[in-house]
Amino acid sequence: MEIEIGRGKTARRAYGFDDIAIVPSRRTRDPRDVDISWTFNFRGKDYEFPLPVLASAMDGVVDPGFAVTMGKLGGMAVLNLEGIQTRYEDPSKHLNAIASFDREEATGKMQEIYKEPVKPELITQRIKEIKEGGVLAAASLTPQNCERYIDAALAGGIDILIIQGTVVSAEHVSTYDKPLDLNAFVRDLDIPTIIGGCCSYQGALHLMRSGAVGVLVGVGPGHACTSRRVLGIGVPQCTAIADAAAARTRFLEETGTYAHVIADGGMRHGGDLAKAIACGADSVMIGSPLAAASEAPGRGYHWGMATFHPDLPRGTRVRAGIKGSLEDILLGPAHENDGALNLLGGLRTSMATCGYENLKTFQKAEVMVAPSLQTEGKALQNAQGVGMGR
Repeated sequence: MEIEIGRGKTARRAYGFDDIAIVPSRRTRDPRDVDISWTFNFRGKDYEFPLPVLASAMDGVVDPGFAVTMGKLGGMAVLNLEGIQTRYEDPSKHLNAIASFDREEATGKMQEIYKEPVKPELITQRIKEIKEGGVLAAASLTPQNCERYIDAALAGGIDILIIQGTVVSAEHVSTYDKPLDLNAFVRDLDIPTIIGGCCSYQGALHLMRSGAVGVLVGVGPGHACTSRRVLGIGVPQCTAIADAAAARTRFLEETGTYAHVIADGGMRHGGDLAKAIACGADSVMIGSPLAAASEAPGRGYHWGMATFHPDLPRGTRVRAGIKGSLEDILLGPAHENDGALNLLGGLRTSMATCGYENLKTFQKAEVMVAPSLQTEGKALQNAQGVGMGR
């Protein structure tokens, strides 16, 4: 439905996670019978993950040790190949410094830390460290640096490449630099690529047509991201995911190939993961919930990939705290009642309560616009700052 903004402009109504609710169906199911695994195929090879969760390629979330732990738990962590880990041989003192900065000085001092150039030999080394842990190595590059650093990544044995930026399009235009030919680059790689972000039907469809096995859906929803204020762009996540899912259907009809939709950002609790899948996502990418793991390198802090941009920072350092181990956050047990721990238990129980046996069937769940979902009957929780009132 379009709404008139003024006589010369109409707009669609869009919805985020707090705006909708999943409607239980006529059937319930034992949670132990629910399959939450995620699988994609690339050139005849299946990549299988017991957990449909990717850890965001952010320096406060993923280092090689975290990636190994995440992989052994059944998920996939994405290492930022243009971050702290590939700029410094020993990143620990710089991570300690970032955690110590006062709020007012954090952005400026982080810009200084990130002036150190990326070193190709460290790209190779960090990927090898992940591989030595016995898990798949996934890592991200921005489109402008893919051709510069891909050889170093391949030398380390990278298994999955994520091409990632605030917004990535299949058709970048520049009169100053030669843009990356995304179609040719992806076609010539012998490893699968996931590309994003995007937040529209057309954007997702064109990235799928470039040959990506999956697209990251999300522009600006992350807890450390300020793009929506700095640039004024973005689409609330539930609408963005549903639009990308429609693009996936169109692409499947065109080619017979299934491209995966990965909801990227804006999720805090198990219920948010469930809503992302119910709106059409195949898996999710999260950052700040995992930055609160004791294994995360951010010392309880989280910041986005554009926080330290030299000219126009589009992120901020936020405190995530330390809520438990990575296993506690993903798989429980939970000792809090707000859904921030045992995220996958929340997803599994939501699917079971609504009667769905796997992620593909859960994508068909009925959802409802529910403006009062967060407040109805919750006056005491809100007043006391407990449960849903946190």
